[in-house]
Amino acid sequence: MEPDASQSAEECSALAHMTRLTLERAGLAVSPEEAAHPAIVEAAHIAQHFLRTGPLTPERLARLSGVVDRARTTIVTSPASGLPWLAQLAAPGPHLERSVVRALKSIPNPGGEPGTPHSSVVVGWRARDEAAIRETIALLAANWPGEYAELRQILLQIALLDGPAIDGFTDFTVHGAVFIRRSRLGPAPDALPGPIRLAEALVHEGTHTRCNAASVAAQPFLRPVDDDGPMVSTPLRIDPRPLTGLFQQMVVLARSVLLYRRLLAGDTGDSSTAATVQSRHDQLALSAVDAVRTMTDHQDMLTDHGRTVLEDAAEVAQVRV
Repeated sequence: MEPDASQSAEECSALAHMTRLTLERAGLAVSPEEAAHPAIVEAAHIAQHFLRTGPLTPERLARLSGVVDRARTTIVTSPASGLPWLAQLAAPGPHLERSVVRALKSIPNPGGEPGTPHSSVVVGWRARDEAAIRETIALLAANWPGEYAELRQILLQIALLDGPAIDGFTDFTVHGAVFIRRSRLGPAPDALPGPIRLAEALVHEGTHTRCNAASVAAQPFLRPVDDDGPMVSTPLRIDPRPLTGLFQQMVVLARSVLLYRRLLAGDTGDSSTAATVQSRHDQLALSAVDAVRTMTDHQDMLTDHGRTVLEDAAEVAQVRV
């Protein structure tokens, strides 16, 4: 449950090694540094699909080579962010745009005003956006050094979204990239300050990134099941989710609660801001309780490692399992 930059680094190295091996099976070589980049990770997923579904024809190999070449161009031409993290403030790019298309297909359209588009698109970073994330990184460094260090290790690209459909997401196909709606860089309608909103978003998406890596490169959290196993209600989605989705939500919520506890223990500014921070903490804590209780109902589907994480989350949520 607590962040661990050292373990995160080991998981990142293991995933990069898997990426290199997959591309080598397709006859393509990338460096260890390139293998960590989200665009190269996407190329490895494409290669894996091709290798599983038939022979690697010249046409398929040409397409795959093109994806790798474009990824290399992205890596070479991307300017340094100037952040104290490795993460790039990502410009719109093909691998990110394809990821958003996949995300839009996976979420329900809640409706809305006639003619309102159900969409989100990757947009570039403005000067005020860059100032906002620098302030947020400083806030994390001051209030939660362990989380700051883990995010510094696992985030390779931070992409901004514009549009009403998605607040934020991660996608294992472009592992290392996180997507956050631009509006979350500013204050909320309830006056929760922008740097705190963005800190929560980074913790949220960073936790998904860490869970994805740990479940593949370290010890799995859930036992293997046919298809996705049972579908359950979860605190953060209106549509039923598989148990792996519930499990990750539980960890995300527990870490988010820990973030707000650390903020409340520090200097949140005036009394109005402190009250808003407390309100957000209480909302997240209630959702964490729901997630822990639902996961407890299905704990027979967890590995020993998964049960340990459940117990840690229950301790944060102050729920007995």
